[in-house]
Amino acid sequence: MNDPIIRLLFLAHLGSSLYMLGLIWFVPVVHYPLFANVGSQEFSSYEQRHTALTTWVVGPPMLIEGATAMLLIWFHPPSVPGWSLWTGMALLGVIWLSTAFVQVPCHEVLSRSFDPLVHQRLVWTNWLRTFVWSLRGILVLWIAWSS
Repeated sequence: MNDPIIRLLFLAHLGSSLYMLGLIWFVPVVHYPLFANVGSQEFSSYEQRHTALTTWVVGPPMLIEGATAMLLIWFHPPSVPGWSLWTGMALLGVIWLSTAFVQVPCHEVLSRSFDPLVHQRLVWTNWLRTFVWSLRGILVLWIAWSS
């Protein structure tokens, strides 16, 4: 990656991917399990505030990660194998689909009231995103190392 624009693009991708990797490990290990300790009377307002604030923490890096993944496919640096870019994009697809169709609906239910079964589903299904983001982290580090 000799082109400075491509290099900057990849660094933005690497940074956003690794940021999300660190954050995603925090979520099922610490963050989501602690929901059970909030208390049922306070939980609804807690969850509503939580989702509003979390959007500011995860939204921009997820958008940067997705946009830079698409741009890397579009500009396809010669030193990066095409399969690695497409694999990374497929992994992002799994993450985004899981977020939209599993985690967001769980948060919507929890914003009305605490439900132990929905909470448990949120914690356990988040491990899929954690695993997939871990694969992405390994992949982008491999791309950085080998390019």
